[in-house]
Amino acid sequence: MKRLRVGVVYGGRSSEHEVSLASAAAVIANLDPAHYEPIPIAIDQTGRWSIADRPPTALSTAEVIQQTRIGKSGADPPSLEAHLIAHPTKETLVTIKRNVDQHPTNATIDGMALDVVFPVVHGPYGEDGTLQGLLELANVPYVGAGVLSSAVSMDKGVAKVLFAARRLPILAYEVVAGHNWDTETDRVLDRISKRLSFPVFVKPANLGSSIGVSKASSRSELHEALGRAREFDDKLLVEAALPNARELECAVLGNENPESSVPGEIIPAHDFYDYESKYLDDGSRLIIPAKLTDEQTNSVRAMALEAFHAVEGAGMARVDFLMDRGNERIYLNEVNTIPGFTTISMYAKLWNASGLSYPALLERLIELALARHRRKQRLRTSLP
Repeated sequence: MKRLRVGVVYGGRSSEHEVSLASAAAVIANLDPAHYEPIPIAIDQTGRWSIADRPPTALSTAEVIQQTRIGKSGADPPSLEAHLIAHPTKETLVTIKRNVDQHPTNATIDGMALDVVFPVVHGPYGEDGTLQGLLELANVPYVGAGVLSSAVSMDKGVAKVLFAARRLPILAYEVVAGHNWDTETDRVLDRISKRLSFPVFVKPANLGSSIGVSKASSRSELHEALGRAREFDDKLLVEAALPNARELECAVLGNENPESSVPGEIIPAHDFYDYESKYLDDGSRLIIPAKLTDEQTNSVRAMALEAFHAVEGAGMARVDFLMDRGNERIYLNEVNTIPGFTTISMYAKLWNASGLSYPALLERLIELALARHRRKQRLRTSLP
């Protein structure tokens, strides 16, 4: 059989850039070479696309972050630029090799066809529907959620509206527009202080990996936390904190008839599962499967599927929950359409514990992407 050419797109113009490199390294290393030819497509932090001379190899996010901090992973000018063609064609990518003088007339231009794209770009300009929209214009199959699902899942404020419409249990929250924070700071602080009790969590509405997330226990801490989150987003979310909560996660896989994995539990090294706890501190622990009753396990798995349907998910998602240790009530937190994807990331480990190995998981996701694409090709794009 002909090997499928898989464009693994990673990096991106996002503060989650380093997390994406480790995810891509794992995907590239574990694609079965007998069936797939991985093409590493890097997006640097300025947004430039290129075919990577050396694909990422660090399977640990902590290692990638440390390399970045000491200046060892700075982006060199790409030797082979890549440009996705935004219309249906056999040549998915145009590649440009610049000569030494970088003069346009001395460049070598070529084309490359991709059978499927595997995006592992976390955060804005990758997980939020923008990259998915470009892939839709190119009419190329791609792994994971579509434009709508990616966009609404990335926006935590919109996602909560959809969860509430499905009557899924969520914690009390307030959305703060960036321009309101900039011009009506005291009024915003008054409104939140009246409607929510401290402590609260403050988050950028459109970011992952716990970047810009803070816990506030007073009005002054709330002011500081909103200011920090404002550095990353134009829309902010303030959410009631659940004291002494258990953090649960469940993986979802599929298109029209998705399946959910066994749930897992995170024991964070810090007060909550922040960026340092996720990627840099060895003290955090993952317990798979989570120590839950059968009833609780079934409830988490069912709610994960319901949340997946609420955002019209496809392919994959990791669904996060909080559990009150006192009354054991479970609250839906968020849906991640491109979760961390290293072999030791929660999504992969949950499916491994459910009987699906990492290489088999990659194969299943590619099959789902191709099936979804074939189904969409039956739709009419013009009148008879």
